[in-house]
Amino acid sequence: MNLRFRRSALVRVAPFAFFMAVLALRGFAPTDGSWGFDTRWLYALQAGGTALLLAWWWREYGELARQTWPTLRENLLAVGVGVLVFVLWVNLDAPWMTLATAATEPFVPRTPEGALNWPLIAVRIAGAALLVPVMEEIFWRSFLMRWIQHPTFEAVAPAAVGLRAVVLSTFVFVLAHTLWLAAIVAGLAYAWLYIRTGKLWTAVIAHAVTNGVLGVWVVMTGNWQFW
Repeated sequence: MNLRFRRSALVRVAPFAFFMAVLALRGFAPTDGSWGFDTRWLYALQAGGTALLLAWWWREYGELARQTWPTLRENLLAVGVGVLVFVLWVNLDAPWMTLATAATEPFVPRTPEGALNWPLIAVRIAGAALLVPVMEEIFWRSFLMRWIQHPTFEAVAPAAVGLRAVVLSTFVFVLAHTLWLAAIVAGLAYAWLYIRTGKLWTAVIAHAVTNGVLGVWVVMTGNWQFW
């Protein structure tokens, strides 16, 4: 792998690595205020720092910055897939479909008095719906899936990605999620969109729809375990 491709990998891996590092920090952070602040706001650091990295390297993400925007039909397909993944996600939550441990406790945006903390909710939904889909699709589908196909991944067209690369990248994707069966469905669905349309934006849009609708549903129903 020459220098060009090493840098191409770095700019796609680093935002994801930063996001996961702060996620791990959130897992260790106490919730009793002993750190002197509400550690739920670490999510703002997690999302904000990742957003800065993505913005800094944006011009190097040719699959997004210089790619043709999806057609109306492709957009509708992406939205439909996103909604379908959401419906399956909230129903594939039986105990046997869930990994034994999670990286953090559920994100519960309530005040000490039990009221909803709307600033926390706004930050969480914005991060999940606007930032995470871009960061994750750049890492999981654009980088990892194509890199498994061939180390010089930038030269790999989406349609040339084989079954082995799809399965292995989806397997690693599952390891980063508590609901493993739902993650399999989501990973395969987003990969299918990327391969079928040849546009990473369709996977990003579907992922954003899933996360956005999920966030609204969680707040409306109080099913915080999905956060």
